[in-house]
Amino acid sequence: MQNHTQNLIDTRTADEARAGASGTVPDLAHGTGSVLCEDGLRRPPWAARDPLLREYYDTEWGMPVHDEAGLYERLVLEGFQSGLSWVTILRKRPAFREAFAGFSPDAVAAFDQDDVARLMADERIVRNGRKIDAAITNARATVELRSDGGLSELIWSFRPESTPEPQVMEEVPSRSPESEALARELKRRGFSFVGPVTIFALMEAVGVVDTHLMDSHRRGTSGVWEAQARPCPARSGT
Repeated sequence: MQNHTQNLIDTRTADEARAGASGTVPDLAHGTGSVLCEDGLRRPPWAARDPLLREYYDTEWGMPVHDEAGLYERLVLEGFQSGLSWVTILRKRPAFREAFAGFSPDAVAAFDQDDVARLMADERIVRNGRKIDAAITNARATVELRSDGGLSELIWSFRPESTPEPQVMEEVPSRSPESEALARELKRRGFSFVGPVTIFALMEAVGVVDTHLMDSHRRGTSGVWEAQARPCPARSGT
C-alpha cells in the first residue's frame, strides 16, 4: 500500500477516518494517531472503519510472505494500486486472481496479446495497459530469477537492520534506502513498475519492515520484528 495517510483512508475525510468505529477523534495535536475501536483494539485510521480493510489489517498486512506466488501477487497488486486507493484493489482481488491465473508466474509469463486483450476488456479489474504489461513482464522476470536464488531471496535480502517506530501516521515513511536499492535491483533484473514507493509498500505488506503504529495491537506480531523494532533472533539473517 502506498501513501498511507492519503490513499488508504480512501475517500473519507481525515477526521472521519480518525474517528474510526469508536466515533472518537484522538486528541493528538502532532499527528494522526491510532483509533481505539469498539472491540478494544487500536488500529491505524485506514483500518478502523471498513470491514474489509480491518480484516486485511488484522490477519494479513505485515505478516511475512516467502512463497514466490504470494510475493508475485503482492508485487502486481501494489503496482495496480498506484494512483488508486488500496481498498479498491482489495475489493477487486478475487477478480484479479481469476484473471491472472491465480498469480502463477509460469502461467502469466506465457500470456500473449490475446490475453492482454482479454484483460483490457475485463471490467472487474483495473484496465490499465501499462500495468497489465508490467504484470506479464514481472512474471517472466520472476521465472528468470529462479536461476539466481529466486524472488523471495532477493526481496528478503533487503531487510534493514531496524524498522520505523511511528507513533502517528505522519511518521510512517513512504520509501527507504532499502526500498530504493531493491527497486534498482529489480529493474536491473528486468522488472518494471517497481519504483521505490511501490517497493516500500510491498516491503510493508510482506513483513520485511514493520510500520504498524507503536500502540497498534498488530505491532511486533509478525515474528520478524519485535514491538520495539529489533529483529527477532529467530528471524535474524532471513
